[in-house]
Amino acid sequence: MSRLLLIVTIAGERVAFPAAEIEAVVEIEGLTPVPGAAPHVAGLSALRSRVVTVIDSHASLGLPGGGRARDALLAVIDGHPYALLVDSVEDVVEAAGEPQPLRAAAAPGWARVAAGAVEAEGDLLLLVDLAAMVAGPALEAAA
Repeated sequence: MSRLLLIVTIAGERVAFPAAEIEAVVEIEGLTPVPGAAPHVAGLSALRSRVVTVIDSHASLGLPGGGRARDALLAVIDGHPYALLVDSVEDVVEAAGEPQPLRAAAAPGWARVAAGAVEAEGDLLLLVDLAAMVAGPALEAAA
């Protein structure tokens, strides 16, 4: 059984998403901020005659340097359209096997979104859980 992966770069790391979860790769041209939204929500954008929530992948991972990306992965999660900003989109490739558990500790942001590791084209890549990336970091409970 073939398993296609979309390879992207986020914060200097090459990672993989299951290609079946991605509706399209798009370029975000206009972004409207949403007052009071979670910090990882970059804003709203009109894409393909619908409004999508745009997620900053860097902020979702708790990393600095987001906000400059314009390439995005368009997906529908729980019936809602999202665009996940990524630094660059590389290619769609076939996985060499099934995803495996991570064998090493990942940084906290990456650990939260890791669905395992997968081999593709001779490289071992982090397989990212798209829904976890869109959900963002858990908000701290108010004291």
